[in-house]
This record gives sequence, C-alpha cells and structure tokens, in this order.
Amino acid sequence: MRILDLYIGKILLRHIMVTIVVLLGLFTFVSFIDELGDLDRGSYGIVQIIQYVILTIPKTLYEVFPMAALIGSIMGLSTLARDSELIVMRAAGVSIQRIVFSVLKVGIVLAIISMFMGEVVAPFTEDRAISVKAESIVNNSGRRGDFGVWLRDDNTYVNIGEVFPGQQLKLADIKIFEFDSRNFLRFLSTAKEGEYQSAQQTGQQKDRWLLKGLKRTMIRDDSSVADEVKAAYWDTLLDPEILKIYQVKPEQLSIWQLREYIAHLGSNKQDTATYELEFWSKIVTPFATLVMLILAVPFVFKEARSGNLGRSLFSGIMIGLGFFIANQAFSYFVTLFGIPPILGAALPTMLVALISAIMIRRIV
Repeated sequence: MRILDLYIGKILLRHIMVTIVVLLGLFTFVSFIDELGDLDRGSYGIVQIIQYVILTIPKTLYEVFPMAALIGSIMGLSTLARDSELIVMRAAGVSIQRIVFSVLKVGIVLAIISMFMGEVVAPFTEDRAISVKAESIVNNSGRRGDFGVWLRDDNTYVNIGEVFPGQQLKLADIKIFEFDSRNFLRFLSTAKEGEYQSAQQTGQQKDRWLLKGLKRTMIRDDSSVADEVKAAYWDTLLDPEILKIYQVKPEQLSIWQLREYIAHLGSNKQDTATYELEFWSKIVTPFATLVMLILAVPFVFKEARSGNLGRSLFSGIMIGLGFFIANQAFSYFVTLFGIPPILGAALPTMLVALISAIMIRRIV
C-alpha cells in the first residue's frame, strides 16, 4: 500500500504542479496588465511593476492553491483512469475508500505547503511588494519603517504612527517637523489623530485634514513656545491616495498578526470585518485544499464509468473557478451585508465538502 500511495502521490503532484504553473502564468499576466494603470505615477515604471508582480506571486499562489489542487488532481486521476490503472487497482482489491485515503495523504502535504505559503512567505513578500510600489509612487520621499510612515512635504517632514484602514482615511500618532530655509527646526507639532474630510462633508471650498489633540511648539533661537488645541485644520500637499498605499493590508499579516491587529482595531473603534474574514480564510484554506482533492475522486470515477473523462475535467475547472470567485465575492458580501466573517470564509468550503460527501456515497 505504501507503493500505491507513492505512485498516486507522484502522479497527482506532477499534474498539480503543471496546473499551478499555468494558473500562476495567467493570474500574473492579469496582475501585470492591471498594474499598468499606475504606470508613470511618480517613478513607478516597468521595472518596478515587474518587481511588484514577482513579489505578489506567493500571495497569488496561496489564493489559487485549492483550485489548482482540484484541477490537477482531476487531471492526474483521469490519466490513471485513461490508462486503465484505476480499473487494475480496483480489480486487485483496492477499495475506493483506500484510493481516497491515498489522495488525502497528498492533500495533507499540500495543506502544509499552503499554510507555510500563507503564514511565512506571502506576508513577507506582500509587504515588500507594497513598499516597492509606495516608495516608487512617492518618488522615494516617503518610507515605512519600524516607527511608522515617514513622508516629506517641501521643508516639512511628517511621521505617521499608523494609517487606519477603511473608506474614511484616519491617521494616528502624527508628528510634524517644520524646518526653515537654513534647515533649522522651527515648529514641532504632534497630534493624537487625523482625519481627511472632503469639501462635501465640511461645506468648505476644499478638502482638508483635521488634526485632533494637537500640540504645537514654536522653536526660536533662544527659547520655545508651546500651545495646545483640541482640533485644527492642517494645510498640506500630502495626497490621501498615497497614504492609502501605506495602510496595513490583510494579506500582509499572518494568522497571529491578524489576531493582534483585529484586537488593536477594535480598541480604536475601527471596522474589523475585512481582517476577520482574512483571519478565518487563512484557517480554512488548508482544509479547502484537502476538500478539493477529495472531490476529484468521485468526479473521475463517475465519468470513467461513462467513458467521458473530458467532462470531469471541464466540471472540475468550473467548480474550481466557482470556488475561487465565491471566495473573492464573499469578501464584498461580508462588508456590504454584515455577514459574520467566519461564515463568509467557511461557507464555500462547507458547500464543496457537502458535495464531495454526497458524490462519494453515490459511487461507493
């Protein structure tokens, strides 16, 4: 039986790897075309776009892993069925349950690889990709480090502790350093938080930043003067669209980092639905890979009996695409309709698992 496991595993892994290469090529090309929309923003050129797209490949791989597992396993098992090897296995007394168990072993290996990609590789490369894009767009006048985001506006340097996610752009822990023409520090301002307000919100003639909890110190050659106000408008040329680039994205974080960040956002009364959805998705994805592999078995056996293996491959591709689209769509449904994030992350996998169980019972 160990030889059988190794043989089935080798066939499945080979076809799954081919599927992954094809899907990555397709999704990477689409990502490249999409990034061309930002071409020549600042110094964001072709070289930076290629660098960005390459760095996002691990995230793409993590997202398409369940779909690749389904399509690749159907291709592998269809190859065994076409060459009558499945018939030989059954004639030798190997049950369908035993073949499912062999496939399941491959799924466990793929689930571990998926977890490694989602927890270690993808967060690191995605963080680097966002940094490359952000620094190119702002022409290296901005940078994110261990102490928040640093930006330059003429002779003013701004340090932002955090850019909160959400449609309403909000900042926290703001420090503003204003220098004169001789590069002497003349004003030091700190604010607990900042909020970008459009002209429609405020009834003003232009969009503005509102700083709250503002402390301002004027530094003279021989003395300093400090004052404090609850709120004040901040006139700056900083583009809010550039600051949005520095928002922490869910895909940049591992499960444990997501858990901490969700608690942090909750303590600051920020919306956490998107991050909760990503948290549960990272937990569910390895199980989705297992379910997809198991689903391939009844598909192939059912169509092998009718001699129509091409239909099983087409059906598998459709289910794989449907699963991928459903996962993407539920992220919007969670936000729009207030669906519990755990349900939004798990429902597509639960439906596929139910379909797998029903189909396996019918062929056993």
